[in-house]
Amino acid sequence: MKIAVLGGTGLIGSAIVAHLASRGHSVISMSRSGGHRSARADRVDISAATSPAYWLPHLDGVEAVVNCAGVLQDSPGDSTSMVHHHGIANLFAACEQLQIRRVIHFSAIGVDRETPSDFSRSKLAGDRALMERNLDWVILRPSVVIGRAAYGASALMRGLAALPALPVMPNTGELQIVLLEDVVRTVEHFLEPAAPARQIVELAGPHRYSFHEVIALIRRWYRWPPAHEIRLPSFASSLTYKFGDMISYLGWRPPVRSTAAREMVRGATGDLKDMQRLGLHPKSLPEFFAAEPASVQERWFAGMYLVKPVIFVVLSLFWISTGLISLGPGWGYGMGLMGEGGVEGTAAALTVIAGALSDLVIGVAIAYRPTSRYGLYAAIAISFIYAIIGTILVPRLWADPLGPMLKIWPIIVLHFAALAVLEDR
Repeated sequence: MKIAVLGGTGLIGSAIVAHLASRGHSVISMSRSGGHRSARADRVDISAATSPAYWLPHLDGVEAVVNCAGVLQDSPGDSTSMVHHHGIANLFAACEQLQIRRVIHFSAIGVDRETPSDFSRSKLAGDRALMERNLDWVILRPSVVIGRAAYGASALMRGLAALPALPVMPNTGELQIVLLEDVVRTVEHFLEPAAPARQIVELAGPHRYSFHEVIALIRRWYRWPPAHEIRLPSFASSLTYKFGDMISYLGWRPPVRSTAAREMVRGATGDLKDMQRLGLHPKSLPEFFAAEPASVQERWFAGMYLVKPVIFVVLSLFWISTGLISLGPGWGYGMGLMGEGGVEGTAAALTVIAGALSDLVIGVAIAYRPTSRYGLYAAIAISFIYAIIGTILVPRLWADPLGPMLKIWPIIVLHFAALAVLEDR
């Protein structure tokens, strides 16, 4: 079959694309980001899908559609209303117009029971929009999904598992973790010609766990001893979620945001009967860990996950603060160094100002996700330039006991480390 997968570079979508392609299907992967170097996809802007006509060129010759697109909450470039409801409602209308009968749509477990956020409310609205169409629709409502790959909540869990002391958030509901392989098998089942249609299926694992019990299982998988638990007070967890909201306005997509706080209270549990009546028997999380031993790469990822945001915060603040200091309290020191190197007057002032403004621009570029890569490259380049200019003008800085020239090199290495972990998936 020729199958279009919307959200084809995400955790679930990329696994579905790979599996269907390996089964001989012709798969069109579509993504809001257009894909990355490791996973190319046709770029689609769901926010621009204000009518069914938007989707028609993307669905030429397609026989089935799998919609895996989703966002946690509204932020610049992300609209829960469009991605979960209005934009995909027009996708469903386009499918009906082109007589693409089979549409498999990913929702979220529990949205039919409780909708505490715009995320779950828009998911439910999208479900209803599909159910109104004359299509052979299937709505899949997964719990938290864990597989070899990690993104969002599953990545956060691995990062938390690396901490020697586990911060336990208050008021978190139970989870029935479902394995990525079982989610993919379900999609494959419903793409069979004789598969039933007009079905709503909850995808959940066989056991219920608290959030910190899942972390404990992951630590055991990594072959690490149990972590000491620290129960966070409500104000501390609230600050964490607010910080995640703030970071999202810079183009980053942290899993810990106010929407996650509201959804975690509800938990993610469901009924296994939906999968069992289809002949699908989901594996448990311990079974997955037993069959897939954790490699050193898994432990590297877990250890780096929470270090990554710290690296980017430190680097952006480093460059912004050096720029502000150069224009403020460090002005006289900078002019003194220029004079020591033989640069005087206006030329010295312009050089200090140019360097300070460059630092400010680099710091802001690193902080803003769409320009972060360019900011890191610029930081590396200007660090080399500073080293060369400093060596020419004030060579004694190499022997300074505070090491202003020597410290350039670990800073450069840290920028290369930031480039290495920049991609999220």
